[in-house]
Amino acid sequence: MGNHSGGFFLHSLPMTTKLKNYFPMIRSREEILKEIDGNIKLTEKFYSWGDAARQEFLDFCTGVRGVKLLYDSFFKEIMNPETVPERLEDFLSVLLQKKVKIVEVLPGDSSRIADEQSLLIMDILVRFEDGTYCNVEVQKIGYAFPGERSACYSSDLLLRQYKTARSRKKEKFTYKDVKGVYTIVLMDKSARIFDEFSEKYVHTFRQGSDTGLAMDLLQNYIFIPLDIFCENVHNKGIKNKLDAWLVFLSMDEPERIIELITTYPEFKAMYEHVYSMCRNVEDAMGIFSEELKILDRNTVRYMVDEMQDTINEQKEQLKINRNTIETLKTQAEADKGMIDELQTQAESDKNTIEELKRKIAELQK
Repeated sequence: MGNHSGGFFLHSLPMTTKLKNYFPMIRSREEILKEIDGNIKLTEKFYSWGDAARQEFLDFCTGVRGVKLLYDSFFKEIMNPETVPERLEDFLSVLLQKKVKIVEVLPGDSSRIADEQSLLIMDILVRFEDGTYCNVEVQKIGYAFPGERSACYSSDLLLRQYKTARSRKKEKFTYKDVKGVYTIVLMDKSARIFDEFSEKYVHTFRQGSDTGLAMDLLQNYIFIPLDIFCENVHNKGIKNKLDAWLVFLSMDEPERIIELITTYPEFKAMYEHVYSMCRNVEDAMGIFSEELKILDRNTVRYMVDEMQDTINEQKEQLKINRNTIETLKTQAEADKGMIDELQTQAESDKNTIEELKRKIAELQK
């Protein structure tokens, strides 16, 4: 069964890839298919996927395309703040435009609803040296109501920090002990609200006053729609270190990866880390299988959200239409009353004219 189906891929795609020149550890298509075909468990899993999924798996394992770094297990491994904190520190330092040092990785919020958990690829919560909390979320598909949702979660984090500070300091506690909270949301496919800003891909929110009075209200938000970033970088190229990080996290075109590691060589070690993971076919297939499941769940959820949005819009339009009809009916009734009044007046005027004509006729006799 395996050899027959495997032939489709062997004949239809190139044996060598551009990325293999930079990462010699990348395995060939023949090697990978041979290993899959030699193991019944792997064969069954591989051919349970559709053609497009099989193609995608072979493409990233053999360097025809880059690996999608937003895949849950790859992201957790490559950006793990416990084992390689310097990577996340560098990304956050560039993004926040200040040097950050991670001193603690905190457990996430287990009370978040199951639906939210299924849509999150990754949710990393860390504490910086200055006491600030920073939550980094990676979403495959952007949530509806991103602002409201993030505000609620940020408030939870602030309260959590307040409780921790209060229990540590006890009677010496002051509100100065509560540090800020950063909520950073990376979206692979962003919500429609971001489409209006097609040339902006880093949206920073912090509270300010309408008078210019400075006061630290502790909550900061950064939203990064990666799909909009990708459209921009295609046109403008990699302009700075932040662009470099976002290319690393979101793009899989070999030409772009080569441009990245040529301009910023420090990213090469991270790609080598990824491709060393891909050498283990069984593990790589396990990671990819999980991604397919997450993608299925997300797609269904996204479609439901989109349909709900459409229903809500149509309901709103229907309400507007009803109000317009009512207004027109009221106007029509008012107009009808005016018409009736004018007709009565016309009849009265006609009678007056007839009366005057009669009087004139009498006078002329």
